[in-house]
Amino acid sequence: MKKILRPGKRKDDITQTSLLRRFWQHKGLYFMLLPCLLFFIIFNYVPMAGLILAFKSFRFDTIIFGGQWEGLKYFNRFFSDGQSYQIIINTLVISGMKLVLALPFPIIMAIMFNEIAQTQLGRFRGVFQGIMYIPHFLSWVVVVGIFQKILAPDSGLINQLMQQFGGDGSTYFMMNPEYFHTIMFSSYLWKNVGWDSIIYFAAIMGINPEIYAAAKIDGANQWQQIIHITLPMLSPTIVILFILSLGDILKAGFDQIYLLKTPGNAKYSEILDTFVIRTGIQQGDFSYSIAIGLLQGLIGLLLVVVVNRFANKKLNTSLY
Repeated sequence: MKKILRPGKRKDDITQTSLLRRFWQHKGLYFMLLPCLLFFIIFNYVPMAGLILAFKSFRFDTIIFGGQWEGLKYFNRFFSDGQSYQIIINTLVISGMKLVLALPFPIIMAIMFNEIAQTQLGRFRGVFQGIMYIPHFLSWVVVVGIFQKILAPDSGLINQLMQQFGGDGSTYFMMNPEYFHTIMFSSYLWKNVGWDSIIYFAAIMGINPEIYAAAKIDGANQWQQIIHITLPMLSPTIVILFILSLGDILKAGFDQIYLLKTPGNAKYSEILDTFVIRTGIQQGDFSYSIAIGLLQGLIGLLLVVVVNRFANKKLNTSLY
């Protein structure tokens, strides 16, 4: 039966009253959510007022709203800079390697953890997972320091092995631009592949076991089950995580790249994040660096919206 509204009482008023009642019933949960909301408001939304400096000249003797309007001056300055295109290419190459080349590794690891659980080593699965998760909790300072020790000339592990096989053992890998992308990618994988596999492993655990049982009855082996069951079931999770990662396509990871950057590999390691820090913090050109940061965010937002719409139409999977 349809609810009959009393005279003088609108449907919107009833809906608002219902929302307030539900809010009061679950006030404890909303109170627990309050610190999270305050965090994002204070550290994410309030600082967005400073984006106005991308269109104004910053002066230390005035507030952020007191400078002179400059229009698109800083955007034109960036694209007219001869090194800007090389910086953009470096950023896209590093982000593409992390986004595309690194994508299969956590998926493969999650599948391996799932297969281990079905063998005699299943009781050690937690130990294997814990070992692979540990690097995620190390800061990039520690990770890069480990790689510097391993790759150090003469005393490093790699150079000592090269000496054992007749090499000179004096290669300075960190200064050689030819090895930069290899070092960057390998250190990124070592630190993040275990942690990134958690979501995929959880998605595998959510697959109905009866589907695998039916496949076994039909004669499917382990490899066929992975190809025809596990991977198709993981595809929505892969698409969602890929779309989320697109938001940072122009943010190649400041901490890692800044620590790996040397005068020898600067041609390939100078990215937008390090360029923003160098121009904004070190040189004090705040308006210019904020304009570049705004450009990064807008392009990332545009890519997320476009790819999400494409995934919704073609793959029937989307964020919203």
